[in-house]
Order: sequence, then structure tokens, then C-alpha cells
Amino acid sequence: MAGRRGRSPEVTPELLLRAYSIGLFPMADSADDPELFWVEPDIRGVIPLDGFHVSRSLAKKIRKAPYEIRVDTAFEAVMAGCAEAAADRPSTWINSKIRSLYATLHRMGHAHSVEAWEDGQLVGGLYGVSLGAAFFGESMFSRRNDASKICLVYLVDRLKQGGFRLLDTQFTTEHLKTFGAIDVPKADYESMLSKALASPNLPF
Repeated sequence: MAGRRGRSPEVTPELLLRAYSIGLFPMADSADDPELFWVEPDIRGVIPLDGFHVSRSLAKKIRKAPYEIRVDTAFEAVMAGCAEAAADRPSTWINSKIRSLYATLHRMGHAHSVEAWEDGQLVGGLYGVSLGAAFFGESMFSRRNDASKICLVYLVDRLKQGGFRLLDTQFTTEHLKTFGAIDVPKADYESMLSKALASPNLPF
């Protein structure tokens, strides 16, 4: 169950970071809706970094290095890919305001992308927000088989190596559960978030 806290006519990058720090994140009803609303789920999705699971088949594919993985080289293109309609996602909540806000967060060093490239073409990726020792995953997309999954594996490895303590997925899906995602009650999430934000901002 997700709770809304009303629509906001003016959301700045600074307000957005403050919202993440207290457990809120923005969404839009559709890509064409210019408005945003705040979401505060009663049950939060997280991937425990020490409980991340990679299937044998995916691990085998990663060893073959089917894609070149890059970080923060095409942030806005990744957002655009995540905003595209797909067979399993005919509509999106990523509107122009969200794209503008997160592009600014990226320039501020608080939003990042992990990208899969094939023959010079962006074929998948994910993006999210970093704050303290927390990373808030926002969205991912694939134009080739397993591209976003491989980006997620690289993301988790990067977060582990960097000393991050929390990977927030906002909600869980059956897809994310195969990687070890779990649902946690709001109070437990707030405790996890507080501990992660007690750390200075970690480099991504």
C-alpha cells in the first residue's frame, strides 16, 4: 500500500533530496501529466546487499561479457529508455518534470546510471539516486536480453565495494525477488534509512 502526500507545484532538486532522506519519492500519473505526487509506501522494497542472488545462468552469461558496462556516460539517455513504452509497460510514470529534476541531480553528483552498450549502442540500463550510504533505485530498461539484469549485478557489486548500506527498490516485483529483494515494514525501512544516511555521501 502506497500513501500519497499530495501534489506539489514546485519541486526543486534540493527538496527532492530532502524527500528521499525522509522516505518519500515522487511519481507522476503518466508521462503526459505535468504534476508530481509524493509516495511513501507502507511496505518498502529493498535488496539486502549481503543477500543479493545471481542465478547460475545469469552468472554464466556475465562471464561471457556480452555487453560493455559503463557508468554515468549517458544518464539522460538511460532515463529516456526507462520512459519508453514497452510490451510489459505500456505507460510510464516518468514525465518531463522528473526527467529534468533527475538530470539536475546527476549534474550535482546525486543521480547515477549503469549502462549496457553493444556495438556502440545503448541497449539497457538503470538509474537511481545516491545519498549518504543509500542508493535509491528508480527504473531500468532493456533492449537486449538480460541487459538490465546485468546492470543490476554491476550496480550491486559497485555498491558493495563502495561501502553502501542500503539499496532501496521502492517496491518489490517477482523479477526483483529472484535477486533477493524483500518487503520491509515502514518502521524497519526508516531505521535502515537512518543508519545509511548517518554516513557522509559516498562516492558512486
